[in-house]
Amino acid sequence: MHSSTLRSLGLLISLVAGMARSAVGAPADAPSVSPSVWLVMGASGDTDLTTNFLRQAHTWQDTAARAGITARLIGDSPDNQTNDWSRLRDALAGEPRDGNAELWLILIGHGTFDGRDAKFNLRGPDVSAGELSGWLNPIHRPTIVIDTTSASAPFLNKLKAPNRVVVTATRSGHEKNYSRFGSFLAEAIADPAADLDQDGQTSLLEAFLSASHRSAEFYQTAGRLATEHSLLDDNGDGQGTPADWFRGVLAVKKPQKNVLVDGLRAHQVHLVASEAERLLTPESRRLRDELERQVMRLREEKARVPEEEYYTRLEKLLLELARI
Repeated sequence: MHSSTLRSLGLLISLVAGMARSAVGAPADAPSVSPSVWLVMGASGDTDLTTNFLRQAHTWQDTAARAGITARLIGDSPDNQTNDWSRLRDALAGEPRDGNAELWLILIGHGTFDGRDAKFNLRGPDVSAGELSGWLNPIHRPTIVIDTTSASAPFLNKLKAPNRVVVTATRSGHEKNYSRFGSFLAEAIADPAADLDQDGQTSLLEAFLSASHRSAEFYQTAGRLATEHSLLDDNGDGQGTPADWFRGVLAVKKPQKNVLVDGLRAHQVHLVASEAERLLTPESRRLRDELERQVMRLREEKARVPEEEYYTRLEKLLLELARI
């Protein structure tokens, strides 16, 4: 490729990097589309833990409220309602199945694993990873499932799906001790200090990285062996990527070939969006996010694509991004 073309492309890349998170305003009559946020607080069996779990749930609710979203909570009712299994099932059954609005599901509490099945402990029957997968499968909207409980890792593989981000507090079902990751994540999800790329908003990926690092620091400072290691999966392979595989917001390692690295989709998810992000229409956001993923796929193919072809394809994608 000629040096002049390379210089032009470099300028274009710089331009798009600056424009990627700004957008044309939505039409005045555009429909208002909001994500759904469901918080599920499991059985605690301990007064102090109940207080901790409620604090996490209320932190999520306060953060969602900043985005104009009412985060609904299952598991805190003081009445005789003891079957939160059916409440969760019915809540998910009532969610719209299609569209661009995200569905967030955050599980707060304890989990168990018997060597075969992982479960989230609820008041009443516990819900297994397989049951939750079945309830979520009819939903084709962008979905974020965050399991902050002990022994949560098996949920990762069971819940894997296209257009879905899954976060677990542990990397194994055998990490059964109380997890601190959930408290740190609830605090980080809209914390400006966690905004690594300084775009005015904290993505789910950035919050995951912040909470993971704070969890590791807790054990290190206390001189204790870490009993939790969080994972994030958003490429649908069900393997998950730990926080220490990332450099900034990019994963520099991945568990297998021929899959997109984890992190890109999670970095496109924000509970509290910046002003520029809110100006995007849902369709413009969907198109932008898909183009960004195509750029990432192309970058991973760079070593196998002739140079001229690589830069031609990259230039086309970046021009489309600039138009958005």
